[in-house]
Amino acid sequence: MKYPLQYLVALSLVDRRQDDLEDEFGDLPEKIKEKKDQYNELESYVKETQKVLDEVRDFILKSKKALEELKSREEKLSKQQFLVRNNKEFDAITREIEFARNEYNRISQELQLTTLKEENLVNVLEKQKQDASEALEELKELERDYELIATNQNEELNEIKAARSKIVEQIDKHTLEVYQRIRHTHKDAIVKVKKNSCTGCFSHIPPQKIIEIRNNLDKLYTCENCGRILYPEDLEIDSEYIL
Repeated sequence: MKYPLQYLVALSLVDRRQDDLEDEFGDLPEKIKEKKDQYNELESYVKETQKVLDEVRDFILKSKKALEELKSREEKLSKQQFLVRNNKEFDAITREIEFARNEYNRISQELQLTTLKEENLVNVLEKQKQDASEALEELKELERDYELIATNQNEELNEIKAARSKIVEQIDKHTLEVYQRIRHTHKDAIVKVKKNSCTGCFSHIPPQKIIEIRNNLDKLYTCENCGRILYPEDLEIDSEYIL
C-alpha cells in the first residue's frame, strides 16, 4: 500500500474490530462504575455512622464516670453535714448536695436518652454494613465478569494494538487527526461508495465525485451529508494489515 486512503481503510477495519470487542462488554463498564459509586457512598455512610456511634459511646463512658463522681461527692458531703459547727456551713453543704443531685439527675436523663440513641445507631450501622457488603459482592461479581471477557480477548487485543501501531506509522499526523475527529461522531469514520451511495448514511454521491475519489487516492473526500471519509469499493488493502 502507498496511499493514505488505503492505510485509513486498514485502520478503520482494525478499529472497528476493537469496537466489536469492546461491545462484548455491553453495559458492564457502566454497571461497574455505578456499583462502585454506590459502594463508596454506602461505605461513607458506615464511616459517618461509626464516627457518631464512637462519639456517643465516649459520651456514655464519661457520663457514667461523672455519675460515679457525683454520687461519691454527695456521700462525702452528707457525712460532712454532721461535722459542721454552724448553720452557715450546714446551708453551704446542703446547697452543694442539692447541686450534685440535680447534676446527677440531669446527666442520668441524658444518659438514658443517649443509651437509646446508641441502640438505634447500632441497628442503623448493622444495616448499613450489610448493604455495603452486598454492594461489594455485587461489584466483585461484575468485575469478575469483566475480567473473564478481558482475559478471553487479551490475545486478540494485543494483535489489534500491534496492527494499529504498524498502520498509524504510515499515516501523517493531519490525516490521522481528521480520521480521529470523525470517529468522535461516527465509529465507521471511513466507508466505501457502493451503488453511487455513501454506505454510512446512504446518501447519493455524484458520479463526478466518485470518479475523483477513484483517481485521487492520495486525497480525502468526505460525504457532504454525514461527513464520513469515502473510498472506492474496489480499493485494495494489503492482507498483512487485515486481522
